[in-house]
Amino acid sequence: MALRGYVRGVIARAPWDPAALPDLSGRQYLVTGANAGLGYFASEQLAGAGAHVILSGRSPNRLAAAHDALEARVPGASVETLLMDVSNPGSIRAAAASLRGGLFSRSRLDGVLLNAGIVHTPRNRELTRDGRELVFATNALGHFVLAAELLTTLAKTASRREHTRMVWLGSISTHLGVAEPIDIQSERRYDAWHAYVQSKLVVHALGIEADARLRAADVPVDSVVAHPGYSIGGRTPTVHGVNEPGAWKRLRDRLQPFAQSKEAGAASLVRALVDPDVRGGEYWGPKLRTRGAPVRQRPSRWAADPDVRRRVWAECERLTGMEWPFQRAARAAR
Repeated sequence: MALRGYVRGVIARAPWDPAALPDLSGRQYLVTGANAGLGYFASEQLAGAGAHVILSGRSPNRLAAAHDALEARVPGASVETLLMDVSNPGSIRAAAASLRGGLFSRSRLDGVLLNAGIVHTPRNRELTRDGRELVFATNALGHFVLAAELLTTLAKTASRREHTRMVWLGSISTHLGVAEPIDIQSERRYDAWHAYVQSKLVVHALGIEADARLRAADVPVDSVVAHPGYSIGGRTPTVHGVNEPGAWKRLRDRLQPFAQSKEAGAASLVRALVDPDVRGGEYWGPKLRTRGAPVRQRPSRWAADPDVRRRVWAECERLTGMEWPFQRAARAAR
């Protein structure tokens, strides 16, 4: 499905303008890791188009700062916050229960942007409270749990309108000739960069495999993978409490012509989330790979391999002890 989508992507389209999104009034989106970086700017773009946005993160103070900044920069924005640590399954389940229970402004969910993650990985291998490798748990495994917890809610919303959507945060690192994701918890060998790439290989595989399983179960929820290219803070507008790079970082980042701002990088994530022409199982990112307008792209080698995807999915099921409720979601959408 993803490869067919890539072929369709060669057809020219009108440029995507983050400042002129489709009208998203009446829609509600959850963004994980929304207190900074890509998550914040994606939330800002969604709110600017009229959507109600739930900003989630693990720090109350940073969430409050992002909430205040977004309201100041987007007059009339409809936003609220949700505490959630995506490396902690208990925190994920509690947050998902709040959403399912209708404690927020609207008991509906049109989409979720699975954005939270660790980019600057620890030098030494660290474990979460439940014994999972920290980078893998934060970037991939936690979102596997969250998407499962919210699947029925997304399906119920889809029963009242077109497909709802989940978007997984990929990375250009998955195209750098890296090996098949086997030691996904870095138990045999830990290297900071390798741990990051492995986690993103898993994310890419999960995102495409999720869509294949959703289609097979007749669940009207799309799963899409998107990456932001090489988006860095020193090229990004200053936002108090959200993005405040120093003078040296500004200078260093501006000397990298192949980079772009995190605001620009967020455009690929938002397009994957809200563009009605995007299809499940597709992969989106900047036109020039590291920067540029968002376009449909070819998935990484391992994400395109069904056997790899199935093995990764089975391992995530084993590690979390949970299976996605496909049948229940299909019934909820009827």
